[in-house]
Amino acid sequence: MSREDNPQFATKLAAYVAALRPIIYINHFDSHAVDALIASIAEKDTKIYEYNEAGHHVDFRHKIPAGSLPGSDNLNSFLSTFDDNEPKNAFLVLKDVHRQLRPESADAAIIARLKSIADRTMFREGVYVTVFLVCSELVIPSELEKMVTVFDIPLPGAREIENIIRDYADGFQIPIAPEDINELCVSFKGLSDFEIRQILNLAYQRSGLIAAADKKLILEEKEQIIKKTGILEILSFDSTLSDVGGLDNLKKYLQDKSHIFTHLGEARRFGIDLPKGLLIVGMPGCGKSLTAKATASQFNVPLLRLDVGKLMGKYVGESENNMRRAIKTAEAVSPCVLWIDELEKAFSGLSGHGGGSDVTTRLFGQFLTWLQEKESSVYVVATSNDISALPPEFLRKGRFDELFLVDLPSPEERRRIFEIHLKKRGKLGDQVDVLKLLKDTEGYSGADIESLVKDTVEVAFISDDKTVTTDKLKAAIKTTKSISVTLKDKIAQLKTIYEKYDFQKASRD
Repeated sequence: MSREDNPQFATKLAAYVAALRPIIYINHFDSHAVDALIASIAEKDTKIYEYNEAGHHVDFRHKIPAGSLPGSDNLNSFLSTFDDNEPKNAFLVLKDVHRQLRPESADAAIIARLKSIADRTMFREGVYVTVFLVCSELVIPSELEKMVTVFDIPLPGAREIENIIRDYADGFQIPIAPEDINELCVSFKGLSDFEIRQILNLAYQRSGLIAAADKKLILEEKEQIIKKTGILEILSFDSTLSDVGGLDNLKKYLQDKSHIFTHLGEARRFGIDLPKGLLIVGMPGCGKSLTAKATASQFNVPLLRLDVGKLMGKYVGESENNMRRAIKTAEAVSPCVLWIDELEKAFSGLSGHGGGSDVTTRLFGQFLTWLQEKESSVYVVATSNDISALPPEFLRKGRFDELFLVDLPSPEERRRIFEIHLKKRGKLGDQVDVLKLLKDTEGYSGADIESLVKDTVEVAFISDDKTVTTDKLKAAIKTTKSISVTLKDKIAQLKTIYEKYDFQKASRD
């Protein structure tokens, strides 16, 4: 990653240095790429000193122990060499020292040294010492928060990915079709240069070729990324849109989107914008979560679930860093579906004041900005019961492609839901007349119907004749309280709220 490879990017970092930003935090794992970037912006008279977590001052260029700084066998003594008023022009590259910056283990002397160096750089004539914290985790002590600039290294764009693929193919004299390059560029979106080359190596070792068929291999490697972060959850599922009873408008919409999503390279060339996502609001137990799972199946991509509660950290900036990691991880695995269940609970702190609500507000802002501006093939499916608890910013055009309202199922939808669950258990036969069940299940949700079918099958298993009949289902209905009864007031309240919004209905009239 040189200045020539990404001039705008290197220029931005050089501008931070010229503006006397004293501490620049680069949260990135690829130290070789970071080294190349730092070296590209160094002036001829700028000396570069490197210190790593192993407690060594090393030569920046050759990565061998350097003995030019006496007593620099620990970070504090290393920094002390630069903590004076003597004129100097230097870069201090501190690698993976984040453990020494955490509140529970931080050395007060190290924090004081960093603060002193930063002060002298900003206010002392002739002192130009820029500290680069190159760490795999973002840990910013509160004492240094105002002095630190976080610098993000963007992942390769479509043109850069194409150049990486072509460079690799040319190097090994591997023929590759233009249409395969287009599809691979989409699949590689969200991965670093290092990760792309590693996967190309694996693909070449397996088959001696590079083709669109390697998308499955790319997906397998991306799943490894998810498992290692611990922030997002990758879900296995076998649900399809045919498992969703009713909601025909919503299913037709997703079927159309899936055609675009499964041909992203071709769609982009045609001029179609990348799909952003979908917000599904409506009654509890009426298929919102099932639809989210079925969307990933329809699109033939991984399903990731984001639990905002897992993002919360106890240190300054940790929660925001976790959100950035979650977003970067989702983009690395893209194309994928990112599911956020019960959105109103995820950002419930927005109505409060201070403490946790301040952190939640910042997380909300991060998420909204990403949702508005994202250019990755991460399709967000967010679900919500009580939309009144959501900030109005979520409903603004441009956040989601569409907003759908899911209501309690109609008689026809209840018939199909009964048939789905009876057929799933092999009990849809001549002894069940589903039409006779519809009148008695007015106000039942899909989850209510599934529950009474399960109860009836259990009763049938225990009975002597071991059959599921209409009468047994009717008996289960009499002992099953629907959501319209158990949550009568809440359902009435939700209906009133939904009437205020002009959502597209998920079901056909």
